[in-house]
Amino acid sequence: MFTGIIEGRGRIRTLQPQGQGMYVEIESEVPLTDTKVGDSIAVDGICLTANTVSPKGFSAHISPETLSRTTFKLKKPGEYVNLERALRLGDPIGGHLVSGHVDGIAKINKLSLVGYYYLLEIDLPREFSYYLVPKGSIAIDGISLTINEVVDCLIKLMIIPHTYKVTTLSLKREGDLVNFEIDLIAKMVYRLVKPYLREESKESSSITIEFLRNHGFA
Repeated sequence: MFTGIIEGRGRIRTLQPQGQGMYVEIESEVPLTDTKVGDSIAVDGICLTANTVSPKGFSAHISPETLSRTTFKLKKPGEYVNLERALRLGDPIGGHLVSGHVDGIAKINKLSLVGYYYLLEIDLPREFSYYLVPKGSIAIDGISLTINEVVDCLIKLMIIPHTYKVTTLSLKREGDLVNFEIDLIAKMVYRLVKPYLREESKESSSITIEFLRNHGFA
């Protein structure tokens, strides 16, 4: 489990096909002196297991499933990635709970400077629109971000200078692809209420105040 607060960047040193998966070696800006083989590290929001660890980097296997759902299939040696080590019990949760299980790939529609901040607009696949709400959380390349506005399948986010500087967002351009992970709470809530939504239910019932009270939401 992670929080979406990026510790630093890493640089892909080697990326080799391995069966239907891949094997990656990453140079890390994050000190790894207390990281050991078997630990989880989020790489651009993807939870990977450290296969080897040195003070300056680590290696990991990338499964075929991970390749199919993430931008790793497009990566090349020399590219930078966001890094975050796994959350430990007692650590502060500065962002939101991020599992490192990427839901898919989205495209940057716009990234522009607005005063001291950066406006980031991202197009998500339509099937994920149900989970998107203003002020909700989402992880973009492992970065915990707050959704400011939702327009159909487009989300707008404001990036503070610190986040822009310490993550790979400073290297991104319009049209680039990113990994995204929907907030776990949003997924669970939608799964709970989905059978009662009028437009998706064969019955005429829908969400009511009485339903919310009965299920502890009001």
